[in-house]
Amino acid sequence: MKYIDEFRDPGIAHRLAIAIAAEVDPFREYRFMEFCGGHTHAIFRYGVQHLMPPNLHFIHGPGCPVCVLPIRRVDHAIALATQHDITLCTYGDLMRVPASGHRSLLKAKAEGADIRMVYSTQDVLRIARDNSTRQVVFFAIGFETTTPPTAVAIQVARAERLKNFSVFCNHVLTPAALRAILATAGSDGVQLDGILGPSHVSTLIGSRSYGFVSKEYGLPVVIAGFEPLDVMQSVLMLVRQINACRCEVENQYRRSVTEDGNLKAQALMAEVFSVRHQFEWRGLGFLPHSALALADDYVDLDAEQRFPVALGEAREIKGCECPAILRGVKQPTDCTLFGTVCVPDNPMGACMVSSEGACAAYWSYGRFREPSRHGSIS
Repeated sequence: MKYIDEFRDPGIAHRLAIAIAAEVDPFREYRFMEFCGGHTHAIFRYGVQHLMPPNLHFIHGPGCPVCVLPIRRVDHAIALATQHDITLCTYGDLMRVPASGHRSLLKAKAEGADIRMVYSTQDVLRIARDNSTRQVVFFAIGFETTTPPTAVAIQVARAERLKNFSVFCNHVLTPAALRAILATAGSDGVQLDGILGPSHVSTLIGSRSYGFVSKEYGLPVVIAGFEPLDVMQSVLMLVRQINACRCEVENQYRRSVTEDGNLKAQALMAEVFSVRHQFEWRGLGFLPHSALALADDYVDLDAEQRFPVALGEAREIKGCECPAILRGVKQPTDCTLFGTVCVPDNPMGACMVSSEGACAAYWSYGRFREPSRHGSIS
């Protein structure tokens, strides 16, 4: 297939649905976690869940970088912008993420803090160049996918001797989160039979990075593309692995993902960043070796070192189930706030804000659907 509409062909989708239904064992359950929030949105946008047999279930994982950022780190960013005379730049989703006391970067901006939404790291560098007498901080966030652009910006700032540019680094690592989910799956009440591996992240780190899932936890992994037919084909591949008692890492997304990933990007990340001993994830707690900080050679561009802040106790919003949703323990509709006080115009948690959040997917594509098994890909 070459064109986007081919990856959304209803006829092929229905044939895949028939194949999946024919191959699942009616006397067992199939529980697959889609780690990536992009998969969650594809599943709900195109009604993939309605094309599955009743004993095949999708479980939503922590694959949304905005959602897994703990409230304390948002508090820290707000403190940077309000306790120091700086310009804080970040991506759009982060602006509305609730922090302690129902604050957010957007509310801090409304109160007078210089906080700006950007579309890329190049926007931040331009702002720093255009305002040479003002300190500019980039609130960097994301899994491995968005880490290389941050590394490039740091190197450019160093090469251009931009003394007014620094980074508040919150880049996190996918394998560590996946390992944490699998380590607690049984005790946390989450039963998993297979993993739909992330797409964009895998283009960076390669399919080899998931070998521990099959070797240590005995679960099959299929790296899946983002289109609805990608997801459905990946589900069929997982079903066939389980039925054959196989446990391997398979790559459905071969048009973009290789075994070793992007070696040049990996080398860039290794030069500019170092791995933190531990880092807090929302819903998962403090995970060892799960996030990045600036390497020693670039520590002078670390906003946490350059601008110390005073922080109070981080406070979760009462009743918000985002932490449990990120672990796959609950679904958005299990949260009493969902669709009542928590809606896109008034989010109580990051899962409703982010374009990759599970709550946003449920609201945008599934909130008002009837619970029928008969859906459509179109």
